[in-house]
Amino acid sequence: MEKKRVVGLVAGRHNGNSEILVKEALMACEEAGLDCILINLFDYNIIPCSGCEGCTMQMGAIATGQQKEYKGCIYKDKDDMDKIINTIQTSDGIIIGCPTYDLGPSALYLLYAHRALAYEVSFRLEIGDLKKNPNLVGGLIAVGGSCHDWQTLTLEAMGATMFTQSVIVVDQMMATRNGRPGNVLLRPEQLERAHKMGENVVEAASTPVEERKWLGDPDQGLCPNCHSGLIFRGEEHWDGLKYPFECAVCGAGGDLVRDENGEVRFVLAENGLARDRNVNESRALHLKEIVETRIDFMKRQGEIQELKQHYKDVTFPAI
Repeated sequence: MEKKRVVGLVAGRHNGNSEILVKEALMACEEAGLDCILINLFDYNIIPCSGCEGCTMQMGAIATGQQKEYKGCIYKDKDDMDKIINTIQTSDGIIIGCPTYDLGPSALYLLYAHRALAYEVSFRLEIGDLKKNPNLVGGLIAVGGSCHDWQTLTLEAMGATMFTQSVIVVDQMMATRNGRPGNVLLRPEQLERAHKMGENVVEAASTPVEERKWLGDPDQGLCPNCHSGLIFRGEEHWDGLKYPFECAVCGAGGDLVRDENGEVRFVLAENGLARDRNVNESRALHLKEIVETRIDFMKRQGEIQELKQHYKDVTFPAI
């Protein structure tokens, strides 16, 4: 039987707190007999997404029968992203460590995550570009120099980038008060927590897909589906669906209520997982939305030509 493999992905400096914690988690995986790979994004060339729409235009064209073969990102053969993604998508688990900058994940992580959109797993499977669903399990580690109040978006933003890769997050942790490289070495409880995350990823990767579940802190976050802490007042979706409140990360819908102890809880609606971004079919609905919007836009090109030229002709001095 082929050994399972876990990838450690670091979006922070070498020998920094993020890398140390990911290494600690990988050590737990290695102890359990899994193969481990460590990717620090600083070691690779990743061209920023140019917003060319090449990937989504191809996806829409294939979905509507106008194109047969998916050629991938326009930068596929020009940087290391294809190698990184294909390594991840042929593994069994991923543990990501990322420092917090301005309340959210580092620009290096977002550089990687946005390019990953061209490698959407459910789409690649549907068109045969990916031979096997990797069914990855994931662990997320956010690192910052302060407490939760200055890291409010990092785990949530990282979690929001897991869907395109069909990664089911089974654990996540926030490493706080680590303002200097190596600071985490003074916090043995955080190293221990990272090791536990590695053990949880091993357990999840060894569990049948349909039986996998959240293995982290059961009280983390407000959302019972993805354990995000970001819940916002719902607005009507493109197709009319609406919930009183929604999870900003996974898209679960429901309402905020107080339990018998006076604690605020996010209670899912009966159809509250109709837009669960963890489910391939739900993300396929989003592709349908994109395609419909594009078709409408193309039909109405004549309405905007004059305005389009007007804004094209407007110029301002640059620095």
